[in-house]
Amino acid sequence: MKKKLLLKSKLLFKLYLYFFSLKYNFFIKKKTYSQFGEDLIIDSFFGEYVGKYVDIGCYHPIKYSNTALLHKKGWKGVNIDLNPTSIDLFNSCRKNDQNILACLSDKKEKITIFLDSEFSALNSVNLENSKKFRINQVKKIETETQIFSDLVKDRFDFLNIDCEGNDYKILKSINLKDYSPKLINIEVSEDNKKNIYNYLNLNGYELLKIKSLSHIFKKL
Repeated sequence: MKKKLLLKSKLLFKLYLYFFSLKYNFFIKKKTYSQFGEDLIIDSFFGEYVGKYVDIGCYHPIKYSNTALLHKKGWKGVNIDLNPTSIDLFNSCRKNDQNILACLSDKKEKITIFLDSEFSALNSVNLENSKKFRINQVKKIETETQIFSDLVKDRFDFLNIDCEGNDYKILKSINLKDYSPKLINIEVSEDNKKNIYNYLNLNGYELLKIKSLSHIFKKL
């Protein structure tokens, strides 16, 4: 209820973003920010190396974030999400990152986004997700999907994909030989597991670790 009131008032929301940014940059220091501790594995893999990340379905700069730990160590990158509020939060906290409002897929087409809420991690292009999580009140937004290569031009070291069922479509649209990330974390389900594993294996990646739905692959 409080968050809904924030969104109704532009002034209150701007104040919220200001104090959220202060909280993120100066007061929040945690050992892990990920939902299942994925960032600890990612951090251990890269060690003292400082590089670039791309986070697709970035959702939130802190909550469930697989890149917050890297960002606080000096990493920079690109954060992409279909939710305007998520991008507002990233613009507030990570001003040196490129924060992009977009819905990615393997082709350009008009689709419907199903929003659980502006602050939800369950927003998706898949109506089945709403049924799965028993979301009764869904806000629908019409948009056009975009292609990864049109938005991201430079190479990067870490790729994170968490797009609520659209993960494989996005993954297969990325030329991994051109971008050549050293590590990839992607949400895997039984429906897309075979396709994701085959695509990554063919592109020279092997499984490093599984943390719940997150499957982490390293480049050979």
